[in-house]
Order: sequence, then structure tokens, then C-alpha cells
Amino acid sequence: MFWTGLIHSLRLGLRNIAAHRLRSSLTALGMVLGTASVIVMLAVGEAARYEAVEQIKQLGATNLILRSVKPTDDGRQSAARRLLVSYGLTWADLERIRSTIPTVASATPTREFRKEARFRERRVDARIVAVTPDYPVLNSLRVERGRFLTDEDDRTFANVVVLGAEAAAQLFPREDPLGQSVRLGGSHFYRVVGVTERRSPTAGVGSSLAAQDYNLDAYIPFSTDRVRFGKMLVSIQAGSIQAEQLEISQITIGVHRLEEVRATAQLLQSMVDQFHPKQDVVLTVPLDLLERAEQTQRLFTMVLGAIASIALLVGGIGIMNIMLATVTERTREIGIRRALGAKRRDILRQFLVETMVLSTAGGVLGVLLGVVSALVITRLAELPTIIQLWSPLVSLGVSLGVGLVFGVYPARRAAYMDPIEAIRHE
Repeated sequence: MFWTGLIHSLRLGLRNIAAHRLRSSLTALGMVLGTASVIVMLAVGEAARYEAVEQIKQLGATNLILRSVKPTDDGRQSAARRLLVSYGLTWADLERIRSTIPTVASATPTREFRKEARFRERRVDARIVAVTPDYPVLNSLRVERGRFLTDEDDRTFANVVVLGAEAAAQLFPREDPLGQSVRLGGSHFYRVVGVTERRSPTAGVGSSLAAQDYNLDAYIPFSTDRVRFGKMLVSIQAGSIQAEQLEISQITIGVHRLEEVRATAQLLQSMVDQFHPKQDVVLTVPLDLLERAEQTQRLFTMVLGAIASIALLVGGIGIMNIMLATVTERTREIGIRRALGAKRRDILRQFLVETMVLSTAGGVLGVLLGVVSALVITRLAELPTIIQLWSPLVSLGVSLGVGLVFGVYPARRAAYMDPIEAIRHE
């Protein structure tokens, strides 16, 4: 009996909606746009969260990063001291970390500086990165062609280099870079043994890790760097010569277990405070950055979803407004149906069914429009979007809930009309 009455109410509802196609379409349009905007906003927010988290994950959740930072010139140093700046991590720090902190599984040094890379008449302002063979594992670096540096390269001070994707493309637009020799800095030539995969530039992470474009890097063995370039890096800026003594730019420390990260970070910070009073070394804990980024981006996505939900609220108000107008138009019909034996629940069900048909149709069309819009935004605007499975389901559920909530009052108003007064209504 219940299902028979429900099917009958559904048929009547569809017939009444079809009788006023334009009005019904405009009523459902609010739900369509509201549902679509929720999906698009959540997709954009999810993509932003994913990219931020992935950048930090590449640093490694079980890693800690010590990075040399050039101290600011307070103006009290002599001219000679300003010309020769000595700062940052040293080999003594590396040995101290390896020998005194038991939770450390690995400690990998790197040194970075800018030099010109040249092949024939082509030049690239590259970032020279002196690394050890385990660098790709710690930094999620993949080689597209050739190979990466090996222990044999490091042990024999080999003049070999692995080029970033963009550096290789600029130096060798037509030639195969593998086996070619490029000049880095002065007169030293390095044989190209590999080319890395293209990688998206990173934004600045934390207080010490600046934005980096890995595609313009040139990787050489760490021992080769110590022999060829030494501790002293000389640069000419604005007509003046400045020398920097920097042994290690960064040490990436890996621990055995995730639970040991914060305890190790405290020991490292104590060591930095003791041996680097000039504050020329900064500790970054990717695990803390990851947790903060996830929390911030989750809040950002919720804010975007809340803003987009206002459109759903407006759509619900539109449905309620139209249904109230429909109740007024059909007052005489309601009175006749009550006089012929229809009960209040029948009238209530009739108007609720019509409201739910409008909100359901609007929600389904809104989900389709939202998914298509997100794909179009990704394709045309090159703005990444990620649609999680729960996003369309939640948006559709909210649209149905909004339709139900805003349809109850018009339905109750119709159900509780006085039949005699309703029949007299002109």
C-alpha cells in the first residue's frame, strides 16, 4: 500500500513538473549550480592539498635536514671579513652526527653552488650539486637516460656529471648528451653519464629550504667537488669579489623509525646550538611540516566547500519559494482532494515527492556538470584538480538533504489546509 501510494505520488509529481517545464528547470538550476560549485571547489582544494603534501613527502617523513644558512651582515664586520665569509656545516659536524647520535641510520652530505655549464657555444646557469650515490633515494630523484653517480665515481674522484632535464635540453638540443663533455665553472670538463627525469619545481618549504628547480641541476661526485673546487667558492657581484668558505651545504639525516624522528631532532638542535652560535645552520623536520601542511590544506578545503555550499543553500531557498507559490496555485485542487478522501499524509507526500524530484534532478545534473567542469579547468586553465570519490556523493547527498529540509514547510502548509476554505479559494 505504501509503495503504491508512493508510485502514484511520483507520477502526479512528474506530471505537475512537466506541466511547468520552464519554472521547474529554473528551480532545479539553483541546485545544479550549487552542487557543481561544491564539486569544483573541493577538487581544486584537494589538488592544492595533494601537491603541498607530496612536495614535503619527497623530503622524507623519516628524514631530518640540516642546512647551511649564510649569516646576515650586521655592518660591524671589517671589510676583509666581509670579503671572506666562512659559515655553515663542516666535516666535523658530519662525523659528529654519525658517531654520537645512535638513532641516525644515514647522514648524507651535499654541497650546492652556481656555476656556468658550457657545451661549445651553448651556456646554462646551472646549480652544481655535489652528492653521494644515495642522493636519488633520499630525494625521490629518477634517472631518465644513462645512470646516476656510483661509489666508484666517488672513490676515484671521477669527472662525471648527471644533468637535469632542462639543462640537458638547453646544452644538447639536437645531440645525445650521454658521453659528451661539458665544462663546469673553470677549465674542468665532465663527461655526461646520465640525465634525470623532468621534475616540477618546488615551492619554498620551511624556513630554510628555498624554492628549487631540479631541472637545471648538474650532479657531480662529492669527492670530486672537494678536489676540483675545494672549500673556497669565489664569486663576483656588482664588481666586487667575494669568497665563501662552505664545506657542506646540507646534511640529510635518516632515522630507523618514524617514532625516533622528534627525539633525533632534539639532539641535532642541541648540537647546532652548541657548535654554531652564529645561527648559520637551520634544522628542518619534514614530518612536522607534513602534519602542518595536511592540517592547513584540510582546513582550506573545508573553507572552500563551505563557501560553495552557500550556493546550495540559495538553491534550497529557491525550491522552497517555488513550492510555496505552487501550494498557493493549487489550493483549490488540495481542497477537492481532501474532500474526496485524501489524507493529510497523502498531500504531504505529494509535495515532498515533487520537491525531492527537483532536488534529485538538480543534484545529479550538478554532479555531472561539476565533474566535467573540473576536467575542463584542468585541460584549459592547466589548474590541477582532484575529484575524490566521496566528493560527488557528499554533494549529491547534501543537495537531497537541502531539498528535503526546504520542502517540508510547503508540504506541511499544503497538508494542514482547511478543506472547506481550500475549495472556496479562487
